[in-house]
Amino acid sequence: MEACVILPEHLHCIWRLPEGDHDFSTRWRLIKTHFAKNMPLNERISNSRKRKKERGIWQRRFWEYLIKDEEDYKNHLDYIHYNPVKHGYVQRAIDWQYSSFHLWLERDVYPRDWATKLDMDLG
Repeated sequence: MEACVILPEHLHCIWRLPEGDHDFSTRWRLIKTHFAKNMPLNERISNSRKRKKERGIWQRRFWEYLIKDEEDYKNHLDYIHYNPVKHGYVQRAIDWQYSSFHLWLERDVYPRDWATKLDMDLG
Protein backbone atom coordinates (compact mmCIF):
# COMPACT_ATOMS: atom_id res chain seq x y z
CA MET A 1 0.00 0.00 0.00
CA GLU A 2 1.45 3.33 -1.02
CA ALA A 3 -0.73 5.60 1.08
CA CYS A 4 -3.58 5.15 3.51
CA VAL A 5 -5.60 7.00 6.11
CA ILE A 6 -8.07 5.27 8.43
CA LEU A 7 -10.88 7.37 9.89
CA PRO A 8 -13.66 6.22 12.25
CA GLU A 9 -16.22 5.73 9.46
CA HIS A 10 -14.13 5.25 6.30
CA LEU A 11 -10.67 4.94 4.85
CA HIS A 12 -8.74 5.93 1.74
CA CYS A 13 -5.83 4.07 0.14
CA ILE A 14 -3.54 4.16 -2.85
CA TRP A 15 -2.33 0.74 -3.94
CA ARG A 16 0.14 -0.35 -6.58
CA LEU A 17 -1.04 -3.76 -7.77
CA PRO A 18 1.15 -6.26 -9.60
CA GLU A 19 1.17 -5.94 -13.40
CA GLY A 20 -2.03 -7.39 -14.89
CA ASP A 21 -3.70 -7.80 -11.46
CA HIS A 22 -6.96 -5.92 -10.97
CA ASP A 23 -8.48 -7.96 -8.12
CA PHE A 24 -9.51 -5.13 -5.81
CA SER A 25 -12.45 -7.12 -4.40
CA THR A 26 -10.35 -9.92 -2.92
CA ARG A 27 -7.89 -7.47 -1.43
CA TRP A 28 -10.65 -5.41 0.20
CA ARG A 29 -12.29 -8.56 1.53
CA LEU A 30 -9.01 -9.70 3.10
CA ILE A 31 -8.27 -6.27 4.60
CA LYS A 32 -11.77 -5.95 6.02
CA THR A 33 -11.71 -9.50 7.42
CA HIS A 34 -8.32 -9.09 9.09
CA PHE A 35 -9.22 -5.68 10.52
CA ALA A 36 -12.62 -6.84 11.79
CA LYS A 37 -11.12 -9.85 13.57
CA ASN A 38 -9.08 -7.43 15.67
CA MET A 39 -12.01 -5.19 16.64
CA PRO A 40 -14.30 -5.79 19.62
CA LEU A 41 -17.80 -7.03 18.79
CA ASN A 42 -19.68 -3.97 20.03
CA GLU A 43 -21.08 -2.27 16.92
CA ARG A 44 -24.75 -2.38 15.95
CA ILE A 45 -25.31 -5.11 13.36
CA SER A 46 -28.46 -5.29 11.24
CA ASN A 47 -30.34 -8.58 10.81
CA SER A 48 -29.28 -8.65 7.16
CA ARG A 49 -25.61 -8.43 8.13
CA LYS A 50 -26.09 -11.04 10.87
CA ARG A 51 -27.53 -13.49 8.32
CA LYS A 52 -24.55 -12.88 6.03
CA LYS A 53 -22.09 -13.03 8.97
CA GLU A 54 -20.92 -9.49 8.26
CA ARG A 55 -19.66 -6.93 10.73
CA GLY A 56 -21.31 -3.52 11.01
CA ILE A 57 -18.09 -1.52 10.71
CA TRP A 58 -17.65 -1.61 6.93
CA GLN A 59 -19.54 -0.40 3.92
CA ARG A 60 -20.38 -3.25 1.56
CA ARG A 61 -19.02 -1.41 -1.43
CA PHE A 62 -15.85 0.37 -2.47
CA TRP A 63 -14.82 2.72 -5.23
CA GLU A 64 -11.79 2.08 -7.36
CA TYR A 65 -10.00 4.70 -9.39
CA LEU A 66 -7.03 4.37 -11.72
CA ILE A 67 -4.41 7.11 -11.21
CA LYS A 68 -3.77 8.85 -14.54
CA ASP A 69 -0.37 10.53 -14.10
CA GLU A 70 2.05 12.02 -11.56
CA GLU A 71 -0.08 15.11 -10.95
CA ASP A 72 -3.17 12.97 -10.34
CA TYR A 73 -1.10 10.78 -7.98
CA LYS A 74 0.06 13.81 -5.99
CA ASN A 75 -3.50 15.19 -5.80
CA HIS A 76 -4.78 11.88 -4.44
CA LEU A 77 -1.89 11.61 -2.00
CA ASP A 78 -2.73 15.08 -0.70
CA TYR A 79 -6.46 14.28 -0.54
CA ILE A 80 -5.82 11.15 1.53
CA HIS A 81 -3.48 12.85 3.97
CA TYR A 82 -5.69 15.92 4.34
CA ASN A 83 -8.82 13.90 5.15
CA PRO A 84 -8.47 13.87 8.98
CA VAL A 85 -8.14 17.69 8.95
CA LYS A 86 -11.01 18.05 6.46
CA HIS A 87 -13.34 16.00 8.70
CA GLY A 88 -12.30 17.92 11.83
CA TYR A 89 -10.58 15.07 13.68
CA VAL A 90 -7.30 17.00 14.06
CA GLN A 91 -5.95 20.49 13.47
CA ARG A 92 -2.89 19.27 11.53
CA ALA A 93 -2.30 16.23 9.29
CA ILE A 94 0.69 15.22 11.40
CA ASP A 95 -1.58 14.79 14.46
CA TRP A 96 -3.55 11.89 12.95
CA GLN A 97 -1.72 8.69 13.86
CA TYR A 98 -3.68 6.38 11.52
CA SER A 99 -2.17 7.83 8.38
CA SER A 100 0.70 7.13 6.04
CA PHE A 101 1.41 10.87 6.24
CA HIS A 102 4.17 10.03 8.73
CA LEU A 103 5.92 7.76 6.22
CA TRP A 104 5.72 10.42 3.52
CA LEU A 105 7.03 12.97 6.01
CA GLU A 106 10.11 10.76 6.53
CA ARG A 107 10.53 10.64 2.74
CA ASP A 108 10.63 14.47 2.70
CA VAL A 109 7.52 14.75 0.54
CA TYR A 110 5.70 16.93 3.10
CA PRO A 111 6.89 19.48 5.66
CA ARG A 112 5.84 18.87 9.28
CA ASP A 113 3.38 21.79 9.21
CA TRP A 114 1.61 20.70 5.98
CA ALA A 115 -2.21 20.75 6.02
CA THR A 116 -3.16 22.60 9.14
CA LYS A 117 -6.65 23.72 10.13
CA LEU A 118 -5.40 27.29 9.77
CA ASP A 119 -4.53 26.61 6.10
CA MET A 120 -8.10 25.43 5.53
CA ASP A 121 -9.61 28.45 7.31
CA LEU A 122 -7.56 30.83 5.20
CA GLY A 123 -8.59 29.07 2.01
